Amino acid sequence: MSIFHFLPSALMFFHCFMVTYTVTTRNLTTDQSVLLEFKHQINDPHGILVDNWSTSHSFCNWIGVTCGAKHKRIKALNLPNMNLIGTIPPELGDLSFLASLNLSGNGFHGDLQEELGQLSRLKLVDLSSNFFIGEIPSSFGRLNQVSDLVLSNNNLTGAIPPEISNLLNTRTLDLASNKLSGSIPSSI
Repeated sequence: MSIFHFLPSALMFFHCFMVTYTVTTRNLTTDQSVLLEFKHQINDPHGILVDNWSTSHSFCNWIGVTCGAKHKRIKALNLPNMNLIGTIPPELGDLSFLASLNLSGNGFHGDLQEELGQLSRLKLVDLSSNFFIGEIPSSFGRLNQVSDLVLSNNNLTGAIPPEISNLLNTRTLDLASNKLSGSIPSSI
């Protein structure tokens, strides 16, 4: 009779384990896919990422990538001053554990993606000294944990979105040397 009591518990445990394993595997696969899409969008004239960013070894060991110890999810993407050229794909907004994004001093161009505003764990965003155009996405106002938002030395236009005033933990807001218009929102 006791085996019949044990069997449902064992099946429940196995089910929970498989669901957890599947979700973890999917999340790790998503992180790797996002980085490979990012790599596909950029030109790497010095070939720094060509051999290193390969599926033959864990993305947690790739140059510029730092993963959390517990979940092995990407928590930092830091590739400053590497002469990388290209655009930021919207998929970068799927790196839900990302806390640091530093792509400063490169040749990135195009619009800043609205999807970056989904990265609620971001504490540092440094996209300075690139060639980004267009407006600062209003979704950046949802980056509640950001302490440093550095977008200086680009070609950003338009007004500073009032949603930026929602960034209550911000110590540094650097928007210098852009083509912004209008006044600084009074709420800032």
